[in-house]
Amino acid sequence: MKTARILILILFAQLFILAPVLYANGKATEIVPPQTRCPVCGMFVAKYPNWVTQIHYEDSGKTRFFDGVKDMMVLYFDPERYMAPPREAIKNIYVKDYYSLSWISAQDAFYVVGSDVYGPMGHELIPFESKEAAKSFLKDHRGREILIFSEITSELIDSLRVAQKMR
Repeated sequence: MKTARILILILFAQLFILAPVLYANGKATEIVPPQTRCPVCGMFVAKYPNWVTQIHYEDSGKTRFFDGVKDMMVLYFDPERYMAPPREAIKNIYVKDYYSLSWISAQDAFYVVGSDVYGPMGHELIPFESKEAAKSFLKDHRGREILIFSEITSELIDSLRVAQKMR
């Protein structure tokens, strides 16, 4: 009886430890362990489930979680600073659609910048699966512009981080 309990505890511990690094068939990881911290700001990511983003790496199979698009992009533009694999090693990047909270490919999303909606770390890029949803949000929340992934620059991210500090 005692041995069975120990084995069950070991199994759960292994699953708990491996959860952040496992993903299947190019899908977003649904479980973010409570102890997982954003590699950029150090916040506990699981506290902000609506804002979580993730990067999956090709060779290592590792997944990094973030408390928002902005911090994810900080690491994306400067992986060496955060001891992350280079951009070329990225297999998939996922963000959550603001309205549906469904996982979507970061490269396919539309991002509203400069709205009156703030993420856990202040000013944030708000992701949407469709351009129509982004346009509606932009209008309703006084957004500045809509961008696609390739239009996001490190300068934009830096400006959002400065605005965050001034808040």
